Amino acid sequence: MSETIEDLVLRLATERGPAKTICPTEAARAVAEQRGEEDWHDRLSDVRAAAVRLSRRGKLAIYRKGKPVDPNLFKGVYRIGLPAPEAAEPEAEAVITDAERSDGGES
Repeated sequence: MSETIEDLVLRLATERGPAKTICPTEAARAVAEQRGEEDWHDRLSDVRAAAVRLSRRGKLAIYRKGKPVDPNLFKGVYRIGLPAPEAAEPEAEAVITDAERSDGGES
């Protein structure tokens, strides 16, 4: 049984690895090859739709100029990759009490 287009796109991005992306044409060619089709161009819209769905679910990210973009709003040339790891949350600022701030009352 053939992979779904979503599964194939996700597999290709995972195989490429973190911090790397695939071109939608790579996925379209793989889909066409899997289905025994010679013309992969017809599969580009299917790949885009699959990438958008996967991005909305947080499984993939769509990148333009190396930065993740909103899957609902992007236009033009794009690449597909794994989502960037979440940046570590900044540590909460320490609360300094008046006693700790005091230097003995002398300025």
